[in-house]
Amino acid sequence: MTLDPVDYAIISQALIAVAREMGVKLVRSAYSTVLREARDGSAALLDAHGNTIAQAELIPMQLGTIGHVFKACQELYPNDELVEGDFLIINDPFSGGQHLPDVFMFQPIFFERKVIAFAASVAHHIDIGGGDPGLNTAAPDVYAEGLIIPPLKLNMQRDWHGGAFERLLRANVRVPHQTMGDFDAQIAAIAIGRRRVVELVTRYGAAKVTAVMAALLDYSEARMRSAIREIPDGVYKGEDAVDDDGLTDVPLPVKVTVTVTGDEIDIDFAGTANQVRRNLNSPFASTVSTAVSVLKAVLTGPDIPFNAGAFRPIKVRAPKGSMLNPNHPAPVRARMEVCFRAWNATMKALSRVVPDKVIACGFDTTTVAVLSHLTEGSGWSVYLEIFGGGYGAAVDQDGCDAVDGPLSNCSNTPIEAVDQDFAFFRVLEYRLRPDSCGRGKLRGGLGLLRRYEILQERVRIALYSDRFRRSAEGLFGGESGATGYCQIERGDRIIELKSKDAFDLIKGDIVTLAVGGGGGYGRAGERPRPQIDDDLDDGIISPEFASNWK
Repeated sequence: MTLDPVDYAIISQALIAVAREMGVKLVRSAYSTVLREARDGSAALLDAHGNTIAQAELIPMQLGTIGHVFKACQELYPNDELVEGDFLIINDPFSGGQHLPDVFMFQPIFFERKVIAFAASVAHHIDIGGGDPGLNTAAPDVYAEGLIIPPLKLNMQRDWHGGAFERLLRANVRVPHQTMGDFDAQIAAIAIGRRRVVELVTRYGAAKVTAVMAALLDYSEARMRSAIREIPDGVYKGEDAVDDDGLTDVPLPVKVTVTVTGDEIDIDFAGTANQVRRNLNSPFASTVSTAVSVLKAVLTGPDIPFNAGAFRPIKVRAPKGSMLNPNHPAPVRARMEVCFRAWNATMKALSRVVPDKVIACGFDTTTVAVLSHLTEGSGWSVYLEIFGGGYGAAVDQDGCDAVDGPLSNCSNTPIEAVDQDFAFFRVLEYRLRPDSCGRGKLRGGLGLLRRYEILQERVRIALYSDRFRRSAEGLFGGESGATGYCQIERGDRIIELKSKDAFDLIKGDIVTLAVGGGGGYGRAGERPRPQIDDDLDDGIISPEFASNWK
């Protein structure tokens, strides 16, 4: 079909707007703070073949490979076997998913009894069962991390509200009002997507809308190939490392080889550490998301839709049995840590050929902290917070202060929302960490700090993080940022927690969680003195820290 340019422009932008509206609906309908405030979820439209057409700009990690996740469902349940009300669901990391808290839902969009597209949503659920509330840091395998949902076909009328599947989920989670409320938010996001696509098809016709979907994929592919062609052909290497596996103090290397040939690019993680016994392993779907997200961030602009077409010139590989492609049944709950190191390694490799387009390492660590409390008679209360840190500096700007990493993109939960939902602790302090940035011609971003007072007995903290040992490196002479830490004040005693740890708290404990800063870009001595003075005036750095800026 020959598309009129005006029709293409209108319909393509309408499809992108639908995905964005779905994302807004998901967040505004959510119950838990992790989805309602941190916005740890997203939504997308897929064509009838399962190719991602448009997505909400929320969490890159969750949607970079949503088509890959969907195909595991579509292989079992082809389109001609679907009926109105059916939906597909999956969270199994070894059947195409990412990790168990991220539950993907897909529902077919019918027009004149034919599947023309799919509406999709994904949310990070605050509890999906497993050995510990919200987070089992000591899980020896994926079975201990929660309820595994293989690719399933269910029906909304039969299996959801009061149906067998909803009852099964409700029986396996500690906070059903939040978990089931967030599932309903996913369903609401899908419903608005289905409605908007049907409206669009009713107005323009199924053939034209389908043709625009295909053209939108081709457009993103063409733009990505054009961007790759600007990189000189060659082989570029990078390396970073995870602090440790939580059991030993041995760093875990992440290595990458980036090969550019014409308008195609190959990303190979050979040489990365073997899978580990703790939950730091990354399912391959997450590894692909990581690699593609780096290229999208470095090589293209925000005007290029992040869809399946952009993936076509890119090949991603990781050795089977490595941390970036583990064998079943490896635990994978904290897969973001190794994925961020894959991000850093790939960024370093690209810095050798496009230095003006990359950024220095940021704290780039998903720090997940869970405070949980079991009250007799009223059940579990589970607080889960996702922290970021300081961004790395770039060729033309300082790193951003105290934001989530580029793969995660979650928002910080406001203190007011925490006070409203949780009575077993309170936040005493929430601030930036002066002097946590890496010095450079452009400085890295600052980390942040939160302190909590525990108000009840029988409270437990669990967390996973990284960069408690190895700081974020600078680029081109820039200095490293500060590391993170977590400590508990119990009277006169200070208890230091590891970056992957769990601990039982008592009433009166003070928990301090601090995340680090980003690396600098360029030699520190090249930073203009007025900019250093401005940072001093703003309290970003201390006089002592400034005196060593040389």
